[in-house]
Amino acid sequence: MTPEPWFWGWGILWMIMITAFWFLILLVLALTVRWLWRAGSGIRSVQRSEESAIEILKKRYVRGEIEKEEFEAKKRDLV
Repeated sequence: MTPEPWFWGWGILWMIMITAFWFLILLVLALTVRWLWRAGSGIRSVQRSEESAIEILKKRYVRGEIEKEEFEAKKRDLV
């Protein structure tokens, strides 16, 4: 009586389980690196300064792109 057929079935099962385990470990590692990479790039994009709408409106008025009436109306809308 040899237990070979019994152990052979378990051997294949263990091989599949170990392969799946390492695949999941590598997948979690890759997703973590991806998440950290995107989080880092998001910080840089937030740091740049952006003009407020009222500042843009003032510059357009100074350059003569809009008249005083339009400037006042848009200013009231923004405030």
